[in-house]
Amino acid sequence: MSTTEIRVRLLKLTAERLDAQDAGLARDAAYMADLEGEVAACQAAFALAAVTEIASLRGQLGGRDMG
Repeated sequence: MSTTEIRVRLLKLTAERLDAQDAGLARDAAYMADLEGEVAACQAAFALAAVTEIASLRGQLGGRDMG
């Protein structure tokens, strides 16, 4: 997945969390825990993908580091 795709997924999960709270599902501990787990995993994937893209771009622009 690209960083853009992961970011869109993260935004959708954030919207789902807000919708769940509005619908009164915040009291459903299992559902909210699962949703929070998905958000956390998505945030980690986004950070990793962003760092990887930055490193790749840096490598393309400046070549490999030596030393």
